[in-house]
Amino acid sequence: MTLQKKATVVASLTSTLLIVMKLTIGVLSGSVAVLASAIDSVLDLIISLFNFFAVTKSEQPADSTFNYGRGKIEALAAVIEGTIITMSGIYIFYAAIKKYLDEEQTQMLGISIVVMIISLIITISLVTYLNMVAKKTNSLVIKSDALHYKTDIYTNAAILISLVAVNLSGFEIIDSIVGALIAIYIIYSAYEIIQEGVYVLLDGALDEELVLEIKNIIDSEKEVTGYHFLRTRHSANTNFVDVHLVFTPDVLLLEAHRASDRIEDKIKALDKENEWVMNIHLDPYDDSQIEEHHHA
Repeated sequence: MTLQKKATVVASLTSTLLIVMKLTIGVLSGSVAVLASAIDSVLDLIISLFNFFAVTKSEQPADSTFNYGRGKIEALAAVIEGTIITMSGIYIFYAAIKKYLDEEQTQMLGISIVVMIISLIITISLVTYLNMVAKKTNSLVIKSDALHYKTDIYTNAAILISLVAVNLSGFEIIDSIVGALIAIYIIYSAYEIIQEGVYVLLDGALDEELVLEIKNIIDSEKEVTGYHFLRTRHSANTNFVDVHLVFTPDVLLLEAHRASDRIEDKIKALDKENEWVMNIHLDPYDDSQIEEHHHA
């Protein structure tokens, strides 16, 4: 089992434990904040299971049907994940307003506080582990998992503070306010996940600094007189680069090929954590103007 798969299994088991704890106390106590956290954990479990499927599929090698592999499944999973988190945020906001309007009272505050302290400790441990895996694998799915569990740390802490405040003051409105604020925060955090996933699905270019370094490498190669049609994108753990290199018309194919190899090796050294797939076209002259005229 790969590290990414192992991480999704750990996240799924952790979510299951948190669901049982929070849902039980949330229903019995009537705290909208605890119930909101329980619903969030249910969504976490669904997402982690979906992520396990996404990671499994994305790791499959390229074949005759998917020539470039299935790396974009991770980005698709991130978009779906972000959408689900947004929907949960909207529901939690609704529940918070409803509790305030119905003037419902929170019960079993002492037990609820203990449960939220335990939940906080468990979640912090999980996020630390997921961040470690995300750093090692550079997996978008694990990064997304780590991000939404990180939001759980803040929400669990906020819920804990609100429960203590309600216990000390008796003001039930604190529970509704905290629940509503958590909902807004969840929706905001989901936007980042969706944005990154959509960027990959739309074949967004590599980071500007990385592209600039690639250009500098090409410019520094003495055999190359110019280049055009440089395109880059990223999918799963792979960087893709397409470019046309221009040489003098009398250059030997062997020399041009060696120059191309040198450029490839230098580009691969820029990011050793990811795989590189490069398609370099060798031109005896600049054909970009001809192609642009042809397309026009």
